[in-house]
Amino acid sequence: MSYKIRTYGDPVLKTKAAAVDNIDGKVIRLVDEMFDTLIDSGNGLALAAPQIGVQKQVVVWDLGDEPLAIVNPEVVESDGEWVFDEGCLSIPGLYVEMLRPKKVLVRGVSLDGEIIEIEADELEARMFQHEIDHLHGVLMFDRLEGDQRKEAMREYRRIEEQAAEGATERQPLRRRLGLS
Repeated sequence: MSYKIRTYGDPVLKTKAAAVDNIDGKVIRLVDEMFDTLIDSGNGLALAAPQIGVQKQVVVWDLGDEPLAIVNPEVVESDGEWVFDEGCLSIPGLYVEMLRPKKVLVRGVSLDGEIIEIEADELEARMFQHEIDHLHGVLMFDRLEGDQRKEAMREYRRIEEQAAEGATERQPLRRRLGLS
């Protein structure tokens, strides 16, 4: 089963997710459904449970090797700096240059209930930081300041307006004219 990805403006994205106390069948099913949603997104690398409206600390990702999941992840160490264009399935179409640590050590729980640590660098490190932000109700816009934030918000409004115009153009003529 695939979920609709929640987008900017949905209050669920600004709420801190609850830690998972027990990895049971519900959590395994959630992970499976998150993978389905990630695949259906067509271009996402990772997905946090709040992005589908589930307030649990679960993240799935697929950077090409194999799809993986982690429960209750946290960054326990970070090092360096790396500037890179970052996008988000919950803010579709927008990519913003962001500075984040280049390397991170992430600790969490595997689906087997074991404590795991993952050393991540560059893109994988950025992915973990971005998804863990989602678990804490933090979006890309929240990481931006001043003019960069204003410009990103302006660009996102423009993207939304274009998408809305495109949706209107695809509607049947009768609906556009208010006849249906």
